[in-house]
Amino acid sequence: MKKTLIAIAAAASALTAGTAFAQSFDGSSPWLVRMRAVNLDSDNGGAAGAAGVSINNKWMPELDVSYFFTPNIAAELVLTYPQKHDVRLNGGKIGSLKHLPPTLLAQYHFTNFGAFKPYVGAGINYTRFSNVDILDGALSVKKNSFGGALQLGFDYALDKNWSLNFDVKKVYIDTQVSGGIGKFKVDPWLVGVGVGYRF
Repeated sequence: MKKTLIAIAAAASALTAGTAFAQSFDGSSPWLVRMRAVNLDSDNGGAAGAAGVSINNKWMPELDVSYFFTPNIAAELVLTYPQKHDVRLNGGKIGSLKHLPPTLLAQYHFTNFGAFKPYVGAGINYTRFSNVDILDGALSVKKNSFGGALQLGFDYALDKNWSLNFDVKKVYIDTQVSGGIGKFKVDPWLVGVGVGYRF
């Protein structure tokens, strides 16, 4: 028990020290939260058997939480709720599905442009497909997808807390479709605008 308490105390001390270290650079909190409106524009590609298969493009809300380890280095977790899409074949609807695509990105923020703060990022996406209803159950898709993600964007500081944000991500999402159709690549572009708040 004594060793456990010592380990917990050491972990808490390290976490507190890390937060204080991040805060010590400019006196601001290391936490940044953004709300974005994002347009999902799917590439709709894949195997020859998936030719003509597509999902609809749409606008969706996005919540992003960033933690700054230094003024330049941050990690961002991108979240939303499960998004419903129509599944189409050659333009005709054949069903629907939902997908939940959280993404974790490592970012580099450029800090020498005043209020204009551009950044680049790269990371990994995990997508969970659910509520799949295609041709009344005649077709199904693999439920889980892992892929890379790339990001480019900027914040424009309005004051020490609030900022405007523009963000573009390329996310690599695919799934295996049953019935010999093969791999369907969603691979969307996500273009977002929103606001951020630095605590």
